[in-house]
Amino acid sequence: MKFSVSSYSFAALLRAGTMTQLDCVQKAKEMGFDGIEFVDVTPHDGSSREEYADRLRKACEKEQLTVSNYTVSADFLNGSGGDTAAEVKRVCGEIDMAERLGAKSVRHDACQWANPGKGDFKSFERVLPKLSDACREVTVYAASKGIRTMVENHGYFCQDSERVEKLVDAVNHPNFGLLCDMGNFLCVDEPPELAFGRVAPYAFYVHAKDFLLKDGNCIDPGKGFLRTRGGNYIRGTIIGHGVVPVKQCLDIMKANGYDGMVAIEFEGPEEALTAIQIGLENLKKYSA
Repeated sequence: MKFSVSSYSFAALLRAGTMTQLDCVQKAKEMGFDGIEFVDVTPHDGSSREEYADRLRKACEKEQLTVSNYTVSADFLNGSGGDTAAEVKRVCGEIDMAERLGAKSVRHDACQWANPGKGDFKSFERVLPKLSDACREVTVYAASKGIRTMVENHGYFCQDSERVEKLVDAVNHPNFGLLCDMGNFLCVDEPPELAFGRVAPYAFYVHAKDFLLKDGNCIDPGKGFLRTRGGNYIRGTIIGHGVVPVKQCLDIMKANGYDGMVAIEFEGPEEALTAIQIGLENLKKYSA
């Protein structure tokens, strides 16, 4: 397997202004990664997103790093200002950005952190046609540029393995698949190894992630922890330090013939550079 790192892993340093996305490219190379995934394109110097994307691509070419994926937000339920067609058009514009970066795959959301207890979002089955139609429009456009698209098990509403499998089946296009995040299934209280056993055949890309987990009957452990849909507590941590069966998930992917990139997406409170480096070392051990 080859390994990548998501620029999201450096989020704390990017927010603090101590690193830029261009710095992330150099750091990923120094750490020994084969590729880097960009979450949006965020110029730090006032340049346009297009200009910055060109610079990121050149920096990756110089360091001989693959742009393993491009990740953007999307919401096909609420749309852009309530207009789903406008949101599809906007996301297609992000496909153009991926092309500038040299990325051959794009991960976009199906919807944004939808609350299943409100309005039309109560039933996934009810909104599935709307989501699948929008995802299909985007992937048809992306296919014309040689770019594959996918959704991630992310955002509570469109996160369970059964739901993302249904979405891929409904889109029914060979250019559309899944970004399988081995940690995120815990957000909906689903054992990652069972979920991976279901969705591995649809995987275009994999996120390696780990979480600490505390039972929902415990007192709230405080800052840094999120509540799962079932009321448990999770917190991001270094790969290998939490409860996610990382090696088992990797073995499942290999058994299903997956030979793409595995990207670290670190989101814990530990110091980012140390956490990423330890995570890469552990991933290499687990995949041997």
